[in-house]
Amino acid sequence: MARVGLTAQHLVRAGAELSDEVGFDQVTVSELARRFDVKVASLYSHVKNSQDLKTRICLFALEELADQAADAIAGRAGKDALVAFANVYRDYGREHPGRAAAARTRLDPETAAAGAGARHAQMTRAILRGYDLTEPDATHAVRLLGSVLHGYASLETAGGFSHSAPDSEESWTRILDALDALLRNWPAEPTR
Repeated sequence: MARVGLTAQHLVRAGAELSDEVGFDQVTVSELARRFDVKVASLYSHVKNSQDLKTRICLFALEELADQAADAIAGRAGKDALVAFANVYRDYGREHPGRAAAARTRLDPETAAAGAGARHAQMTRAILRGYDLTEPDATHAVRLLGSVLHGYASLETAGGFSHSAPDSEESWTRILDALDALLRNWPAEPTR
């Protein structure tokens, strides 16, 4: 019999919080059961296994991040939208390192299509409309932004920029300026 008040949604939220504390890779059904002081078997009525739990945490993080990004870019365009969007990713990575790692989990195509990942791509493409990029350059730019935003947040969270000057904040501002300049002056299709 399931414990009163223990739901899949509650477990996923607790798993997301656990991932921020101990790291996404360390999240297991067993560890979550210890947190709730219940037997592991009692959680299997809500999640199939640790991989199912991690997939659900990924989907939760993608949704949470998409909601925050949508709020941040509403009514903005151009560089203002780019900076607001980028800051959400960076702040999310600093505040929720485990969830940010979860959001980068590879999902099977069906699960990915049902999640908020598509919203992230749509918002990125909406920002890029302000830079007049056409295909395939818009796709290249989506990949560039994803790489920079996730990469910077990951490295910063890991302490990669804490040992040297200039300050990480200064670098972040310069990177966003450089991204804006690049997007406004996207290179022409290379000749082969």
